[in-house]
Order: sequence, then structure tokens, then C-alpha cells
Amino acid sequence: MNEFPDSASPDPGREPSRVPPPRTRTTALRQQLAELRGPDIAPKALDARALAALAANPGCDRRALLDGVGVDKAKLAGALGAPSAFGMSQFAFMRGNAFEARVKADGGAELLRLVHERLDPGAEPPGAGAVPDLSAIGPEGRTARTELALREAAGAGVWTLLDHPMLALDVAGSPAFLEPDAVVVHPDGDWTVVEIKSFPMLDGSADPAKVGAAARQSAVYVLALEEVAARLDPAPEVHHRVLLVCPKDFSNLPAASAVDVRKQRAVTRRQLARLTRVEDIAAALPEGTCFSPGLPAEELITAVEAVPATYAPECLSACELAFHCRARSRAEGAVTSLGRSLRAELGGLTTVPDVLAAAHGKAGDPGDPAVAALRRAAALRAEALHGTAASRTGAPEGPAVRKGPATGPAGVPTVPAPGVADGREAGVCH
Repeated sequence: MNEFPDSASPDPGREPSRVPPPRTRTTALRQQLAELRGPDIAPKALDARALAALAANPGCDRRALLDGVGVDKAKLAGALGAPSAFGMSQFAFMRGNAFEARVKADGGAELLRLVHERLDPGAEPPGAGAVPDLSAIGPEGRTARTELALREAAGAGVWTLLDHPMLALDVAGSPAFLEPDAVVVHPDGDWTVVEIKSFPMLDGSADPAKVGAAARQSAVYVLALEEVAARLDPAPEVHHRVLLVCPKDFSNLPAASAVDVRKQRAVTRRQLARLTRVEDIAAALPEGTCFSPGLPAEELITAVEAVPATYAPECLSACELAFHCRARSRAEGAVTSLGRSLRAELGGLTTVPDVLAAAHGKAGDPGDPAVAALRRAAALRAEALHGTAASRTGAPEGPAVRKGPATGPAGVPTVPAPGVADGREAGVCH
């Protein structure tokens, strides 16, 4: 009796066929993202700056998809004809490295002193802190070495400075390797993120916009550290206050401030949870969509415009595609190009023509508070312009008084031509 069914009988003259492994949901997603990125193009690794910028604009599907796919947005912007000036100058980069080296000199003695002074004054003063060696091969090796150093430092009971540790954070199903400036382990085993910046701290305060960007970036590191802490027993506490170190006034001396990042951490966590739905954004794209910078500009524009974007002026300092998105936003008359706060005030009015039509009474629901406010503002403006024109027209004439300008449609004053005043042309004697 044949022990094999007929359909599975082995052929002695032929090697048995090998059935490929089943295509899981994860492998299918990765293959789809690779097709969107372009053939033979390695994905651009996400860093803390990119994740922080993504969290700052959570409504932009375009950035969420391109970052999830791993597209190099700087090269893409150049191929679209809208190259970005986003980035740090070489001078600023060198100045930042020199300041960081000064802060971490002598085994990080000054840095540990600042952490003790600003965040943990009740602990014993730091002496010669431990600085473990975190060198390893590849980002995966450095991540494992960092986790081991954190585990050992949590139970050592001494101040420990981890210089440029490597952390991993799961983003859209793939690890994003992050490298904070430093992580300090307190004697009680708690962990604190340290962010070193080269912008000055004048009289104890710094530029709020730059501090906010640093807080968003630090919140990404806090999330990654929390994942490491969750794998330890007992789990150390990751402080929600990070230490921001900047040059004091116009010197090269370090000054520090504690920054609470709980709000930024919560926003970043929500956005990372949303990034797991990159496949939903990709599923809505037309067949054959690709973001490879080597494609013709017309095809790239079509591909990029197939993904909805939410442009805001803040994108100019955070995204490489900002110039392209700004031009498109202005061409469409989107009110978001004027700022998120204005967009929020206008409710359902999403374009500039809609806003003007509502203000002039040509469209819009009078019961809408935004429409009512626009019409009231338009009436006040018209009243002010008419009153100004009337007062200027009725002013007494004299040698030191010029006649007011003529008024155009809707009472808008017209500007006299250059060289014309009091009815006399320049260069003509009367």
C-alpha cells in the first residue's frame, strides 16, 4: 500500500518543491512600503527630531506616510522642484559639538552637578560618577549594550552617566533607533533624559519655540526609556522632567532648566499609535504610486498630491516638504496657510474665498458664530474706512495741509501716483 496520497507522491527524478512561507500581515505591509519607497532604495531611519515634528502636526497624513515608508523627504523635495533649506548650518553644528564636549568634560562632573541641583537636590551630591562604555557593533548591538548598562546602573546606587546611549522605539512595525545626548541614572535607580542645545539661555530663560521643540524631542526619548524600564523588575522610574542644558547668556558656560514633558509625551504616544495605521493611508493610494526621487517631477507631484496634507507655517522649521506644501496650500486658498489658530476660529470655512464670501454676505449661515463675526468685522472695517475718508475730505486746506486721497470702490482710499501732490505734477512749475 502506498503510504503517500497520489497528489503528494514523491517523484524520484525530481526534487520536491518547496512551498514559500505564508505571507503574513507584517511582511505584506513591509513589501507595500518598499514598493512605495522605490526599488532598491533603503529606508531612511526615523530619529527623534522626525518623530517630534510628526507629533507636532498629527493631522498630516502626508508626513505620517512618508516617514512611515522611510522616504528621504529632502531628496524628494529637491526632485519636486522645491528644495528645502531645513537643517543646521555647519557653524552651528560645530558650536553645538564644542559646547556638548565642555558640558561632559571630566567624566560629566558638571552635568551630574546640574542634574543634582535642578532635579534631585535631596540625593547625595555626585562625586566621580560612573561612565560605562556603550560601544558595540551596529545599532542593534548598541541598543542591547545600553539596556544592559541601564540594568546594571539601576542597582548600583551611584550616579551614572550614559553618554549618547542608543534606544529603540517601535514605529509602524519597525524599530526606530534614537540617540539622546545623555541619560543620567540617579543613586535611587531613577532615570533622567538630558538634552543639550546650543541656543542661549538669557537671564534664566530661552526662546519658547526652541524650548518647545526640545521638549517634543525629549518626550520621544522618555517614551523609549519607558519601554526599557518596563522590561526590568522592579521597573525604574523615568522622570517626566528632563534637563535642558544651554549656554548661559552669551558665554560658553552651561546653564540648566528642568522641563516638564508630560504633555508632549502624551501627544507623541497618541501619534505613534496612529502611525500603526500607515497601511490604511497607503491602501487609499492609486495603484502604482511611488515616491522614488528618480521619477519624473510630474509623476512625483501626482504621487505626493494623492496623500492629504495639513500645512501650517510651523512646518517651515520642521519638515523638508514645507515649501512644496505651502505653494499648494496657497494655490488652493487654504486658510491653514495663515496659521492653525486662525483655522480653528473659522470653523467650517476652509478656504479664503469662502471666508471673503461669508464676510460680504454672499454665502454662509448667518447663525454660524464665525460667519456673524466675519460680517461684523467687515461692517466695522467699511465704517472705519468711510469715516476716515470723510474726515480727510472735510479737512481745511492750508499751506501745510494736503488734500486727502481720492476714494475708490467701497470707500477704499487710492494711493496717489509718485510725484503727485496737491494737484501738481513733479517737475512742473505753476
